[in-house]
This record gives sequence, structure tokens and C-alpha cells, in this order.
Amino acid sequence: MTFYLTTRLMLSGAAFLSLAGSAFALDGQALLTKINAAYSQQGGTIVADGVDVDGTTVTLKKASFKANSGEAVQIGDITMKGVEEDEDGGYYVEEASFPNISATNEGSTFTATDLTLSGISIPADPKGEGLDSMLLYESAHSGPVKVVQNGAELFSLAESDMNLTLREDESGFDFDGAFKGLKADLSKTTDAQSKEAIDKLALQHVQGDITMKGAWELTPGTIDVSEFAFDFNNIGKLNLAFKISGYTMPFIKSLQEAAKQAEANQNKEEAQQALGLSMLGLMQQLSFESAQIRFDDASITKRALDYAGSQQNISGQQMADSLKAMTPIMLAQLNIPELQNAISAAVSTFLDNPKNLTLAAAPAKPVPFPMIMGAAMGAPNTLPQVLGVKVTAND
Repeated sequence: MTFYLTTRLMLSGAAFLSLAGSAFALDGQALLTKINAAYSQQGGTIVADGVDVDGTTVTLKKASFKANSGEAVQIGDITMKGVEEDEDGGYYVEEASFPNISATNEGSTFTATDLTLSGISIPADPKGEGLDSMLLYESAHSGPVKVVQNGAELFSLAESDMNLTLREDESGFDFDGAFKGLKADLSKTTDAQSKEAIDKLALQHVQGDITMKGAWELTPGTIDVSEFAFDFNNIGKLNLAFKISGYTMPFIKSLQEAAKQAEANQNKEEAQQALGLSMLGLMQQLSFESAQIRFDDASITKRALDYAGSQQNISGQQMADSLKAMTPIMLAQLNIPELQNAISAAVSTFLDNPKNLTLAAAPAKPVPFPMIMGAAMGAPNTLPQVLGVKVTAND
């Protein structure tokens, strides 16, 4: 009797666990539906021939991406690991891996490997107003990327990483990215004029990195890109930075809605005009806070002067002297005397000893975009003062 009762309890327990496991099993189709509900807000959908579920791993079989207006692009199997459904109906994916890419067109082959997204948050309701309505990822990675033509490697990238970090108080994001080990072979250029310029500038083999860093504060909608740098060996480092406000969640939703309406309009010319008007209206919500362009020379300036001078049968030094003399004359037409003097002084300083050149704009307080557009159309010579423009060299 005891054996009989024990056996029944074991069988009942097994049945209960089986039913519980079935009840809480992931619904792969529901996951894909939620992904597309969010992704369609950004202009596309993912189509799969089938959805396989194995524990917390979901595989989209023979997946393809289709833009809201355009043909489908084949991707292959997308494997999502560590999938969890939230209490509110959204999903979290620890990692999604994509198949390697290999495409050939007119003798050129493009390959990309080790493609992954990590920490993906899929919203339950993409039409909401908060962060939980956005499709987000914590990191994106790619391994080697190459372009090969007729057996010669024209371009390669060792790896790339993008990271998005939500602040603890959920007031915004910090983000950074790096494209490392970028190489471009320009020595195979066949155009005679381009080849001469490449050889004189010693740009046959370009190598370097691209990095970026910034932050987004949600409530004021402030996007602060402190670094977007192109750093290449024996050329120099060009860094772009800017800060704007007004890029809020409602602003993003309005952008998405305007884009969707344009795509739904069969009259493409009319759609583009309507989208342009919508963009102009939305731009009024943005304000300019600051911007900077800085170039740190790593020998390209001297080679550029030598090459430009050779085209006019003069030396690089003579070309530099000519540019220093021409700069104030050219700027005089703009009727900006204070900035004209600053630019002329900076250009002269830089050409005499090329180290760095910086163009910065930092108004005393944020300037609404409509005011900038109004000044540009009505009194362009006032723009430098409106934006607080300064030019310096070798600082």
C-alpha cells in the first residue's frame, strides 16, 4: 500500500511539473510579434519561416528583414538565448546571434562575422511614452568585416562594439562605441589623377580607429555627443562634438509617426513634401547648446601643402604663405570682422606649426533652432555672434 501511494505521488508530481513547464513555456510567435510591434516603429519587420523554442532559447528560422517600404533582405537563422518574459508582457533577451554575412557583387565580396546583440529589452507596448516602450539593447558587437575585390583586400575592420548604459535613476543613457583596426587599401586606385594625389599624400594604406562617446538625458531631451573621433595613423584625429536639447520621447514618437505616414502615402512626391514640413515643425522643439570641430594633425597638413603647391609649381611653404594671405581677403566678404580676425590668426598659427585647429560654438544659453534658421536666412553675418563661435589653433 505504501509503495502504491508513493508511486501515485511521484506520478502526480511529475504530471504537475510537466503541466507547469508547459504553462510557462515561451511562446516564440508571441515573442516575434512583440519584436515586430516595436521594430515597425523604426521602419521594418522581421519575417521568419519558423520559430523554434528550446527552453530559454528561441531561434527564428530563415529570417529576413523587410523595410516598411522595400524588398526583404535575407538574414538566416537568428538565435536568441536567455529569453525571459516580463510580468507586463515584454521580453528580455540575454544575447541574439546572427549568421555570418557573405555577399558578392560585381567581383567584390563583403563579409562580416561574429554579429551579436546583448541585453535586448523588447517592450510590451511600443506605443507608450516611457522607456519601457522602446526596443533597446545594452551592447552590439561585430567581429572582422572585410571587402575583397579580385583577391585583394580593399577594406577591413577588426571589430566593433557599441554600448548603451541606463543610469540607475533611469534619467537617461550613457553610450560609447568603437570601430577598431580599420584599414583601407587605396593603392589599387586606377584613376591617374586620384592615384597621384594618394601617392603624394602617402595615403596608399590608411589605418586607424573610430570612437564615440555621449549621453542622453530623457526629460530635457539633451543629447551630448562629447566624442565622435576619426583617428588615423600619419594623418590626424578629427573629433566632432555637439549638444542639443529637446530630443525627448514625445519628439521621437512624433518623428516615427511622421515617417510612418509618409511611407503609407502612395504618392511619394507628396509624401516627401509632407515629411519635410513635419520635420520643419518638429525642429522647432530643438535647441542648440554647443558644438566643436577639432583637428589634431599627424603630418598630413605638410604633405597636403606640398601637394597643393606642386600643382601650382610652388613649394609647400609658399602655398602656406599664400593661404595665410588669402584667408582675411576671403573672409572680408562675410562682414564678420571679429571672427574674421580670429580665424585669420588661427589659420596663420596652424600653418606655421601644424598642431591642432579648433572651431567651437558655445552660446551663453541654448538657442532654439528656428532662431538659427531665421538668422541664417535674414542676417547670416550675425550667426557667429548668436552661436558664440570661436576659432583657435595649437591650444
